[in-house]
Amino acid sequence: MSSQQEVVPVTPTPPSPATDDPDLSEGWRTQRSRLRKDLRRLDVFFFLICTLVGLDTIGSVAAAGPQGLTWMAVLALMFFLPYGLLVAELGSTFPVQGGPYVWTRLAFGRLTAGVNQVLYWLSNPVWLGGSLCIIALTTWEQFFTPLPGPWKYAAGLAFIWAGALAVVRSVRVGKWVPIAGAVARIVLLGFFLVSVIVYAAEHGVHPLPAGEFAPTYAGFVALVPVLIFNYVGFELPSTAAEEMTHPQRDIPLSVLRSGLASLVLYGGPILGILFVLPGDRIGSLGGFIDACKAVFTVYGGHIGPGGAVTLTGLGAVLGSTAAAGLIVGVLTSGVTWAMGAHRAQAVACADGAGPAWLGKISERHGTPVRVNLLSAALASVLLVVALNLTDGDGEKYFAAGLGLTISTTFISYVITFPSLLVLRRKYPDTPRPYRVPGGRAGVRAVTVLTTGLVAFTVVVLIWPGFGVGWFGTGGSSAASLPESFAGARLQYTLSQVLPLLCFLAVGLLFVVLGTPARRRMRPTPGGAAGDAGAPGAAVGQAGDPAPPRPSDTARRR
Repeated sequence: MSSQQEVVPVTPTPPSPATDDPDLSEGWRTQRSRLRKDLRRLDVFFFLICTLVGLDTIGSVAAAGPQGLTWMAVLALMFFLPYGLLVAELGSTFPVQGGPYVWTRLAFGRLTAGVNQVLYWLSNPVWLGGSLCIIALTTWEQFFTPLPGPWKYAAGLAFIWAGALAVVRSVRVGKWVPIAGAVARIVLLGFFLVSVIVYAAEHGVHPLPAGEFAPTYAGFVALVPVLIFNYVGFELPSTAAEEMTHPQRDIPLSVLRSGLASLVLYGGPILGILFVLPGDRIGSLGGFIDACKAVFTVYGGHIGPGGAVTLTGLGAVLGSTAAAGLIVGVLTSGVTWAMGAHRAQAVACADGAGPAWLGKISERHGTPVRVNLLSAALASVLLVVALNLTDGDGEKYFAAGLGLTISTTFISYVITFPSLLVLRRKYPDTPRPYRVPGGRAGVRAVTVLTTGLVAFTVVVLIWPGFGVGWFGTGGSSAASLPESFAGARLQYTLSQVLPLLCFLAVGLLFVVLGTPARRRMRPTPGGAAGDAGAPGAAVGQAGDPAPPRPSDTARRR
């Protein structure tokens, strides 16, 4: 006998569908190799803080008075907690680039997911060129210098394109933007609260009668859009799941920690505003800005008999520093949301749910540069058009822009949130590092609460005051209109409905434009997990269990 054993070739066995990963198009697998794993757990935590703590809505909540804090606590239990549980399961079970798009794609197919993703993406340029931009411009004018005529357009465009430049950069560089934004929030809001305490010790505070904390339906209808908008953003790190070192471990932990931190960072400043400013002087746009100016008088300055604030000396220096921090804060909010929404849109386009050229990932930066630049261009057009339509009225521009941002985002959530229930049924054996507690009943409860509340929010945004005065409830539905649209319900409704119809048309157009890419797609023999560039390879490097690949029926949609 020969001392050497004969080597018998073994044919590889195709991976079992139960252990494969979600299969996207060949076009996306080509782009995946350009991603870079540079997001660690602390980066994800700061990313979420920058996402969740939006400085543009603090004034809107405070303007509703003490009952705003009551509804904030109620919605923390009824929406924020279920929403966090939902995202923790989906994000850790399907840690694939594109996050919400992939969940919706696996649950409902490419057509539904593609249109839905366009709504999710377009809400970002609307927000950046709308309410965020007007907050930044208003803050600049109050603390630094007026922006007459063309200067307002120039400053707004500079704000938008500074954000675009940050989003284009590689994740190793770009992640410092949300880190800086989170630090700016913590420092600004923390210093504001310390200043409120000093101000209260010197001048006292406005009393807050217990009766004003009593919740009303009219207050709920007015507050539910901004309060729930304050609470969303947990899914954004999942859009960059394949750029995270340990997504299945880090996503649930980051959701828990950032959720608790954001409640403190929101509640404290809102309470401080109510203590410092009289109720009739708290505006949706300038509430937080005005409160900062008032409390900083303890360092130098005074409040006149009519409520006009003059800052001097150290007060003026600190006021200007806080104003700069506020501008940085709102800019980084837009940038952080853009980093997530743009990545998901690029995945959708590479997957055949949009024009393939928008799905390209830059070899140099590892980011979807084309989607980023297109979004900045759309935000710029929106800025110019809105300033002309509102004749420079900041309050009107702010109200219409914020309402449209929230309604566009929440319509996409109405489709995304039920994915949890559907994917539990379609892929019951998929390894789930984290599961919503309570079994199928818990999943149903979480899905119904989150989906129901965002759907109701869309209704009250399009028709403010919905249900007010019905069935014996107090108040007038007309009073629920934003102050800048008082007596102009038709104008406000059109400012919401017409853009939404255009966005839906764009979503359908994107799906049509993705037809050539879908025709070129061919199934990968043996499943995508065997491909070096497949999601399973990217996830498996971290030692995490890979999620399932969809059925052939789901892949053909």
